[in-house]
Amino acid sequence: MADAIRFFLDQHIPAAVAEGLRNRGIDVLSAQDAGRCGFADSEQLQYALAEGRVVVTFDDDYLTLAAAGTEHAGIAYAPATKYSVGQLIYALLLVHGVLTPEDMRNHVEFL
Repeated sequence: MADAIRFFLDQHIPAAVAEGLRNRGIDVLSAQDAGRCGFADSEQLQYALAEGRVVVTFDDDYLTLAAAGTEHAGIAYAPATKYSVGQLIYALLLVHGVLTPEDMRNHVEFL
């Protein structure tokens, strides 16, 4: 069986999303937990790549970085107002359930 996706939540993702995913046994690290709030988006992508984590974000600047060819471990992107906390957790559970870290490498998954 392939390794499971591990997530890195951008600082604007609600803490309840991290808690909900952790309660379901998913490996999640938030920018707050990692002491990385305020870092540049490019630095966050580098950090997540080094840690083998898919960035979960509302920030479309990550899409620009990906389009420019910046290497990353994966980006799960959603517009900030599209989902409730529960709906975002569900969307990420689907990503976790059907994709692998290899599938996500240098891939943007639009939620």
